[in-house]
Amino acid sequence: MELPCRQYQPLVSEYLRSLKESSKFGPQVVCHKIFEETEPIFFQENGLLSSPLAAALRKSGINTLYCHQGEAFAQIAGGANIIVSTPTSSGKSMVYNLPVFEKILAERNSHALYLFPLKALSQDQLRTLNKLYDDMPGLHGRYDLGPAAIYDGDTSPYRRRKIREHTPPILIANPEMLHLSFLPYHENWVHFFKNLDYVIIDEVHTYRGVFGSHVAWLIRRLKRILDYYGKKTQFILSSATIGNPKEFGERLIGEKVKVITRTGAPLSKKNFLFLNPWDSPAYTASQLLEASLKRGLRTIVYTQSRKMTELITLWTQPRLGALADKVSSYRAGFLAEERREIEQKLADGSLLGVISTSALELGIDIGDLDICILVGYPGSIMASWQRGGRVGRSGRESAIIMLGSEDALDQYYMNNPQRFFSKDVESAVLNPGNIKILKEHLICAAAEIPLHKSDSILGSEAVRKGAEELRAEAKLLLSADGLEYYAARKRPQRNVNLRGTGNALTIINGETGVIMGEVDAARALKECHEGAIYLHRVKTWFVEKLDLQAAEIVVTEKKRATFYTRAMATKDTEILTVTATRNIYGCRLSHGNLKVSEHVTGYQKRNNGTNKLITTLPLELPVQTMETEGFWLDIPAPIVTLMEDKKLHFMGGLHAFEHVMISIFPLLVLCDRNDVGGISCPHHEQTEGATIFIYDGHAGGSGLSAEAYRKAEELIERALEIVKTCDCDNGCPSCVHSPKCGSGNRPIDKNACLNLIEGVMVSSSEEIPPMAVVNRESPQTKDYIPRPAPGGEIAYYQNGLEALPEHYGVFDLETKFSADEVGGWHRAEKMGISVGVVYDSVLDGCVTYLEHETAQLVAHLQSLDLVVGFNNKQFDNRVLASYTTVDLTGLPTLDLLEEVKNHLGYRLSLNGIAEHTLSIKKSGDGLMALQWYREKNFEMLSKYCKKDVEITRDLLIFGLENGFFLFRNKAGKTVRLPLSLAKTIAAQCAPKEPTGNSAVDVGGIQYFRPG
Repeated sequence: MELPCRQYQPLVSEYLRSLKESSKFGPQVVCHKIFEETEPIFFQENGLLSSPLAAALRKSGINTLYCHQGEAFAQIAGGANIIVSTPTSSGKSMVYNLPVFEKILAERNSHALYLFPLKALSQDQLRTLNKLYDDMPGLHGRYDLGPAAIYDGDTSPYRRRKIREHTPPILIANPEMLHLSFLPYHENWVHFFKNLDYVIIDEVHTYRGVFGSHVAWLIRRLKRILDYYGKKTQFILSSATIGNPKEFGERLIGEKVKVITRTGAPLSKKNFLFLNPWDSPAYTASQLLEASLKRGLRTIVYTQSRKMTELITLWTQPRLGALADKVSSYRAGFLAEERREIEQKLADGSLLGVISTSALELGIDIGDLDICILVGYPGSIMASWQRGGRVGRSGRESAIIMLGSEDALDQYYMNNPQRFFSKDVESAVLNPGNIKILKEHLICAAAEIPLHKSDSILGSEAVRKGAEELRAEAKLLLSADGLEYYAARKRPQRNVNLRGTGNALTIINGETGVIMGEVDAARALKECHEGAIYLHRVKTWFVEKLDLQAAEIVVTEKKRATFYTRAMATKDTEILTVTATRNIYGCRLSHGNLKVSEHVTGYQKRNNGTNKLITTLPLELPVQTMETEGFWLDIPAPIVTLMEDKKLHFMGGLHAFEHVMISIFPLLVLCDRNDVGGISCPHHEQTEGATIFIYDGHAGGSGLSAEAYRKAEELIERALEIVKTCDCDNGCPSCVHSPKCGSGNRPIDKNACLNLIEGVMVSSSEEIPPMAVVNRESPQTKDYIPRPAPGGEIAYYQNGLEALPEHYGVFDLETKFSADEVGGWHRAEKMGISVGVVYDSVLDGCVTYLEHETAQLVAHLQSLDLVVGFNNKQFDNRVLASYTTVDLTGLPTLDLLEEVKNHLGYRLSLNGIAEHTLSIKKSGDGLMALQWYREKNFEMLSKYCKKDVEITRDLLIFGLENGFFLFRNKAGKTVRLPLSLAKTIAAQCAPKEPTGNSAVDVGGIQYFRPG
């Protein structure tokens, strides 16, 4: 099928108007902010460029530079190092290309080194440089290999030799190649280093955390080589907008920089929408993507995980018909050739849409896009605008749509969108003082050129101490005169991973032997252990073998996985040194060095539909230990005593406090919540009390906890705000639950957390003495987050969930009219449907249907192996029957009210059962639902219906696990109602063979029922 013609120019405005006028999606839009088109601001000075360069630019239609480009050129011409921190698509590549070509025109032997974090960026830049070169005939024939060449891991040995022998003026590489091929073999690049006038480091905002700390040391090693060859080089840094460009740039290169942040580039009209979905964000993204692609709007969807990328692709493709092959997933873990193919198809228009992780966040040329859908808040203001900057480059109107997830940070901004737009962009953090990284690069530097004790690279006390420790470890060898250090190994660079993720393991298809991708070792222990379920390219794989020594993971395809896996881990922390202590409210807050041990001890199998535990299996994996930086908050004993006196669950509150601080950590520091970890200790033997530890998730520390230590008051205040304003009862992912919790969010107590934070903030302000560190002689790994002991009054039977079929749903609907309005309950077929909601176990989320979508609702119910409801046989099915010819009584059905009546002899209300069984209440009643319908308040109506569905689903799970419901009898006693739900399910779900005669599509997945 031909792609929609771009000359037709589908309008983003029409798409947005339809979205906001939709009775379903319109109420979900909580904010729509419009950024109007802005005019360019040009540099006023003339004669800035030489005639050949100015003529070349005119051939591309560029007659005048933007103000930031001209200012940068002038600063570089004056000999300054600069960092340009401006928005995406502001012409930053011109900032460094122009001075480089001016130098090449003036000095034949001049060289420049371009460093990009991704290979795809190198390819883009090479095309730009060749175009500029072609437009300057005066340079033709001067260089055998043209103006520039890429030197990276994909460059063949023959090509590498040619580049070394006939080095073009510009070499394009990445940090890894500088680390592995240039610096260790600097004697092969003498001419290049002696004439290296410029080092360009693009996308420097990506060089934060551990990766940035490595690159900072890599630059220090490079400058040491340049100094050895007598060359002083200028640095030109290019960055997305960050909060601290000067500080960050100077920490990265170890020199002063001039900062340019004002942009003169024009901006096209851009819409930014916040949408808080009724259904799951992923399913909503799939629907929005479908609508945009069918309009011919080129769209990019950003997800928070590899798994979600695959699922959205899986759900969307079947609904696109002939356009199904015009959308693709894209993420790390794909082979390089797969990623390059997808990038090329996006650039040439062969693909209309892509679902990606942050792997496509940077400035890779993927053509002109119209709409960016963010599935969840990306974790920082910077990343939000960086990803949103991928659209609107053609000068046409564009849109960014951010879908809120249940995450605390997402809901914080969904409830306070103005804070998103008013908040300053975060500061980027790196830590060249990371002792582990520092020592690794000292060894590399000594291998490149012996380290003399007067060497400037050894200028600080911390570095000198690191060198002495390496000497004591025999990794550096001191010369006979005691003045020089030599590396003990010849090529130590091979053992240093700049990305800081450890060794990569190869994922192999066990049936074909084909290499599918790779995963880092730390991730493999949690996601690719034996028995794990792993998603790759829309397929589900079962991990047969994890071989850490061979660095291999063997997987086989599992076509119908009914469960997913979650690793279980224990943690322990030891305080090594205290670097700072201060009082915060009435508590002691400390920062220092920690030793964190984590042991993956087993994994859970959980039902795909219900998330309920099926079984827990042990694993024998090595303990992972790292030394890092962190801060810790000591909870005063009076607060603990007060909470215990109030009969509050102190450990549940402490654990929840840790979770919420980690979840909002990215509010203060530019990072992902996965970059930090935490441990809650009701009693830590070194602090001699209750303590919460928050630490950098990378060995040696990345500077994140140090930054947060300085802003701890704001961290606690924001934590209180999150917990206090969340409308859940007992805790949820929007406040205190964490998807990464190694103990499965047990124990968690939201109310205790609220009391704990408030207690901390009003506690005594008396001066608390700094802690005295008591070092452990032999720390042992244990779990500081205790799990509830088995046993007790209620017996849980995991096997009860096995009665459920793989694909079941829970169903409820609300009506347009009351029984009185239609003449009684016996006329249910006349009451009409206002909204219906189906929880789908495969989607693990709810799908909402309005009256005009009833046919889709019926098709969805037909696709299920079991339909569960509360009074659905006697009421919901009768209401629905007036809209369809389908015999609803023939569907496999479990009516929980019918089960109650069969066992008890009389009916109970859903609210009465839920209140005593689940300790929750309905969010409204039928009269309120009718009023919401008359007011056309479909948002509240849908929420109410969805809440009833969730309650019914949770009752189903409880009943299967425990064999009873709880209710209050006429004597006012809470009693058990025994049930045999599994028996009814077994009777309803006799196996049937699919014929393929009747296919229905739900969430992008086709299901078949005999015709």
